[in-house]
Amino acid sequence: MAGHTFLAFDLGAESGRAVIGNLREEKIRIEEVYRFPNVPVRIGKHVYWDAFRLWNEVRRGVAEAQARCDRGLASIGIDTWGVDFGFIDRNGELIGNPHHYRDARTEGIMEEVFKRVQREEVYSRTGVQFIRINSLYQLYSLVPDRSPVLGAAHRLLMMPDLFNHWLCGSVVSEFTDATTTQFYNPTKRDWDYELFDKLSIPTHFLPEITEPGSSLGRISRHLADDLDISKDVTIIAPGCHDTASAVAAAPLKGESSAYISSGTWSLVGAEVVTPVITKKSLDYNFTNEGGVFGKFRLLRNVQGMWLVQECKRTWASQGNDLSYDELSHLASRSRALVAMIDPDDARFISPSNMIEEILSYLDHTGQDKPKDEGELVRIILESLALKYRNVIEQLEDLTGSKIDEINIVGGGSRNWLLNQLTADFAGVSVVAGPAEATSIGNILMQAVAMKQVETHEDLRSIVKNSCELRRYEPNQSGDVDGAYERFIGLVQRK
Repeated sequence: MAGHTFLAFDLGAESGRAVIGNLREEKIRIEEVYRFPNVPVRIGKHVYWDAFRLWNEVRRGVAEAQARCDRGLASIGIDTWGVDFGFIDRNGELIGNPHHYRDARTEGIMEEVFKRVQREEVYSRTGVQFIRINSLYQLYSLVPDRSPVLGAAHRLLMMPDLFNHWLCGSVVSEFTDATTTQFYNPTKRDWDYELFDKLSIPTHFLPEITEPGSSLGRISRHLADDLDISKDVTIIAPGCHDTASAVAAAPLKGESSAYISSGTWSLVGAEVVTPVITKKSLDYNFTNEGGVFGKFRLLRNVQGMWLVQECKRTWASQGNDLSYDELSHLASRSRALVAMIDPDDARFISPSNMIEEILSYLDHTGQDKPKDEGELVRIILESLALKYRNVIEQLEDLTGSKIDEINIVGGGSRNWLLNQLTADFAGVSVVAGPAEATSIGNILMQAVAMKQVETHEDLRSIVKNSCELRRYEPNQSGDVDGAYERFIGLVQRK
């Protein structure tokens, strides 16, 4: 084990990083070797990912990792956010820059899709939560305009698949990321070609689907020569959707555990063996996304730290550049339950100014406004914790299992105040960590592909041996249930 050095790239909506890891004595040791920003590009009314700059950062990350390895790299795995994609032509060239999921091209598109295929049928086929950012609506937005891209495209590659293509020439779609599209059919275990036919979307560019933990091939010779590294480095598909890798490493204790993968988005759910696609899961707007070792992740996407990130960005532009830890401390000393918001209200998806949008929401709903930054952040964090309780209750209803522990992983698990509020409002224990769950899960799935780890239980045992976890117990002072009832009334208000 000690001889293998694995390199994980974790590309998130705010930043990307390269992390190397080694296994020794049933423990994983990781080291971040390179970090870089992920800054979208706005051209006219559209927003794009800067794919070529990101690729250049990946190249640099490989070089930095190689410089830290005495024996060289054994393998590389990439995970990214879901739903976004690019097209390549028959020569393997990228056709245009991939659009950002917050691009305005999907406004009103869900409604246009439902005119051709009923909402209930889309859900019964895909089992995926309805959000306008889904790949299905991005792709369908090209149909009414008769975009020439649809004819020129040879393969549709999700974002991690595109980087894998540039790493080794593969043209496949990894399972966990494919399931985020809302045109993968989890019952048939394949793309839903009939859905495409009903929507007049071509299917010739849909790639073969490969499982997490699969070897995609050796690093391309050109890249190996350019970076002066071994041509024997293997490119591996971990859980290529970042949440799949994060949940892979979440040290869940069993069916009574739920997880929250906390970052820009909060993904709240549980592992299931088979997808849950029912009228009730449709009503609750739950999604079934692919997991590792043949599992599915039954979850809801909740707008997460995005709300704080955008407020922080606005304050910084005004000369008040507060750290996340400073904001949490300010919030902890602020008045409780001044007001609340529905984090998933559509107005918070892509506002030009998040602070103004929240204040407008509070005006619209007749609530008090915060007096300062601390009170505004507390409103956001309390609202997220209340939303988590709502989703956990729905999850219990869908699975029939009582949740008595929530495992929060990802960067958001460092927010001690949100962790405590989650325990308080949900009334269950919260285990926070590992914060580096995505990179750890990525690396350990590479180890699975390299036959260094055999089972999911073995993988999670390594995580528990390696990571310091922090436990938060509920402290339900005040009228917690009354606050929750007010929150539900607000969410249900149209």
